[in-house]
Parts: sequence; structure tokens; C-alpha cells
Amino acid sequence: MSHFGKVAVLMGGLSAEREVSLRSGAAVLAALQRQNIDAHGVDVGHDIVSVLLDGQFDCAFIALHGRRGEDGVIQGVLETLNIPYTGSGVLGSALSMDKVRSKQVWQAAGLPTPAFAVLNDDSDWSAVIDELGLPLAVKPVHEGSSLGATRVEHLKNLEPAWRNAAEFDATVMAEPWIIGEEYTAGILDGEALPVIRLETPREFYDYEAKYNTDDTRYHCPSGLSAADEQQFQALALSAFTALGATGWGRIDFMLDKNGDPWLLENNTVPGLTDHSLVPMAAQAAGMDFDELVLRILSASNGPGNREDVGHGC
Repeated sequence: MSHFGKVAVLMGGLSAEREVSLRSGAAVLAALQRQNIDAHGVDVGHDIVSVLLDGQFDCAFIALHGRRGEDGVIQGVLETLNIPYTGSGVLGSALSMDKVRSKQVWQAAGLPTPAFAVLNDDSDWSAVIDELGLPLAVKPVHEGSSLGATRVEHLKNLEPAWRNAAEFDATVMAEPWIIGEEYTAGILDGEALPVIRLETPREFYDYEAKYNTDDTRYHCPSGLSAADEQQFQALALSAFTALGATGWGRIDFMLDKNGDPWLLENNTVPGLTDHSLVPMAAQAAGMDFDELVLRILSASNGPGNREDVGHGC
């Protein structure tokens, strides 16, 4: 595996998802080292440029979640340093991290996503409910892992939900709460992985359900018919591509009571922990964790031989 050269596994970082990123990065680092790849863990801080230059890395595996990791910032740093990296480029990362602009792109492309409203301290809370109905999902626009997200069932709870989300992000949005089943589809190198259906006893698939509890159930096979599975895989791939995302990622969507799909968001650096979804889907496709990590690293062109920016190693 020497053709990868010296690989920096970028983890940790400065976002609210730091702890999860450290877990993802440690798992990736171990998988690469098991395959005799010269991989080194790098906890990303404000000195990342000098660390990368001093380390003379040939390639970067991005295991950063949240801001400065999934939003195009670290991707821009790596572009400037001419270091190939895994996953989406600057544009795909930035669009995907911004839930409002993701939805605007999907709406323009004719893809199904719930209506929304951007909230602020001048919002007419009654008018928001008149427009979108109840219940609502209120969430920060630039956060992941459901941080700061709240289900709102009454008018009196809408402003407090906005204030809670605003502690995580200056931009907050509301959208109708889709009542139905939640699904996710991993994307790897231009193909959709098997769909996973999520089931949690909690109010929704929140941070605790994602990472810390053992009562979340993951169904893969998803229970969908073969035709529906293929349809929703194709939808996920279209949603991923519309945002300019490349390499790998994960599209989250809901099916309402009528069985109609609604796109929620794209994750350009999904979790790679023992609770994470893309490794589960890869396993269902006959791919173990080490192979998945290697496929992500190999997804595009090698160091110094990229045909396009924003591609892997």
C-alpha cells in the first residue's frame, strides 16, 4: 500500500462534534495501519497548516465532523497545500453543510424536500406555524449529529426551540416534522449502498441515539421492496450529486405515511464509529470496515495525479 505515501488522518478538530470525530479518526487510523499504510493521526487545531507542512504528508483522510471539517474549510486548506484528500471538495462540502442551501438546490432540481423557514428574533412565530404547520423540526443550519435540534408541537415552544438552536448557530431553520419512518443511504464512489431503516424509542434519532445508547435498532435489509430500495437509492444518489458531493457520504431521508420520500440532509463525512451507519451498510454489501476505509482512501486519484479537485487519494 506504499503508493498512498504518508497519510494524515485528520480528526478531532474544533467543532461541537469533536469527541465523535476522535472516535471516527481512531477507527480509521487503526484500519489503515492494519493494512500496512503509513498513516498518522492528526488532531486538527489552529496550527494545522504548519503541522501538515512539517509532517510532509502525501494525502489526508478527513475524519472531521461538523464545522471546519465538513464545510469546505479544511478542504480549502488542503487544496492550497496541494494535498489530496478524501471525500467532497470545497463546493460540495459547503453546500451540504448548509441545510438551507442544500434544500434550495434540491428544490431547484425538483427533488423532494420539506418546505422550510429561516428563523430569527424578528420571526412571527404564529405565521411560521400557519405556513408550515405542526409539529415542526427546529435545527441549526450548520450543525450535524442533530445537535441543537428540537421537535416543536405547540406555538409556545417555538421561540424557546429557536433560542436553543441559536446557541449552536447564528442561522436557524424550521421545517415540517415528517411523521413516518427514517432511512439513510450511504454513497460510495458513485454508488448507493444498501438502505438502512432506523428505529429508536427516543423522540427522534438525536445525538444520544446516534452515538451513546444501545437501544437504537438498525434494519438492513431495510424491509423495503426491491423496487422501492432501488428507487430510494437512486434518489439518494441524485441528491448527493446535485450538491456537487463526491467520493463518499450519506443521505438521510424520511418516508411519510403515504410512503413518499423527503430528503433531510447530506453528510459528507459521516461517522465511522462502532455506532455508525455507513460501515453497517457496507457490511451488508459484503465489505468489512478495513475494506471500506481503503475504498474511501482509494476513491479517486493518487497524490500528485488528481484529475479534479476535491477527490481522494
